Amino acid sequence: MPTCPFCESAAADLHLQLKDYFLSKEDFEIYRCQQCGLLYTWPRPADDVIGNYYKSEDYLSHNESKKGLIPFIYNQVKRVNVANKFKIATQGVEGLRLLDFGCGVGDFLHFAQQKGYDISGADVSADARQFSTAKLGKKIMRPDEVFALPDASFDIITMWHVLEHISNLKRQVSELNRLLANGGRLIVALPNYQSYDAQYYKDKWAAYDVPRHLNHFNQATLEKIFSSTPLRLVSVKPLKWDAYYISMMSEGYAGSGNAFLNGILTGFKSNHAARKSGQYSSLVYVFER
Repeated sequence: MPTCPFCESAAADLHLQLKDYFLSKEDFEIYRCQQCGLLYTWPRPADDVIGNYYKSEDYLSHNESKKGLIPFIYNQVKRVNVANKFKIATQGVEGLRLLDFGCGVGDFLHFAQQKGYDISGADVSADARQFSTAKLGKKIMRPDEVFALPDASFDIITMWHVLEHISNLKRQVSELNRLLANGGRLIVALPNYQSYDAQYYKDKWAAYDVPRHLNHFNQATLEKIFSSTPLRLVSVKPLKWDAYYISMMSEGYAGSGNAFLNGILTGFKSNHAARKSGQYSSLVYVFER
């Protein structure tokens, strides 16, 4: 019987049965914890094997050279989004010490570096760390190296679509709180399973991305997870472009004959619906300490 990876409750309801449509085609389930409300993937691959589920040239978060229309769009939109993300993360914060946890190929850090910020980065992928270190001229750390740093080491910590990948949520939340200085800001960007496109694609929704995504959040569960810390949610902002990319990927999983056009249409519908509901495909949660 699965147990919640955050509160360890064994009381859970089956939320969804689905496959790893991206790579392995293996079957997985998503459960909803009755106690804290977290959705979590089951079974959860062990730490020493989960890296196998990332071994694909199509895994775009760590790949800038993949050819094709969707990878091209992904990389173009990523560049456009960096400036918007930087504004969300830094506006109104006095300190310049910035950590991007799960920095991937370092695009966000490179932008912040050019703006004069004292940047630090961490990533679990050795390839991503090597690539980012070369790009930035500064060593990118492993997560355990970050956790060895002193208290209040950073004024800003960003996690752009990272918390859903974390196996030990309790430790991660505790360390984020410890590393953030008083008056600092934590940015957590996550897929939103309450969005129109998630409801439309159901088990084919690409942002479930099992088993790479171990955790699945909405605002209520995210706030509950951080409720034991001084971190408080001050605003929620959309990443509107994500709806189009996620919908195009989802169309491919659903076997659509025209994944690009159908994905654009569904992404538009999702953003339009979210204008009233606030349930965009991806949301940025802004916490302050």
